Amino acid sequence: MSQFGVQVHGQSATKKSGNGARRRSNRDKKRREVGSYFSATKLSAENSPKTIRHRGGYVTTVLKAAGVANVLTKDGMKKAKITGVLESKDNRNFARQNIITKGTIINTELGKAVVTNRPGREGGVNAKIVD
Repeated sequence: MSQFGVQVHGQSATKKSGNGARRRSNRDKKRREVGSYFSATKLSAENSPKTIRHRGGYVTTVLKAAGVANVLTKDGMKKAKITGVLESKDNRNFARQNIITKGTIINTELGKAVVTNRPGREGGVNAKIVD
């Protein structure tokens, strides 16, 4: 789970500060500062969104599985079925695992398309046709 673990952002402890001294954290990360898990939107027959409650009652929708994409063509936006994942710029294994992220090239009924949004954060897949 190292690749899909909780995100811990912050400055590197191994880098030097401006004066040559090593950086030292004065405290550990608090629970409210820790990110969420990677949602890993998989290819399936139909879309399956999931709502997540955040701090303060803020609710977001993540997409656990995607089957349909909103594809931008020369004629406008059209809904097309996703038939496969061709390649991913994030990780070459994502294409083999059928995981859809931003920048992934997918195969649709309308042709090859590149994903323009983040389906794991927005609850849908938007794409545009690749020439």
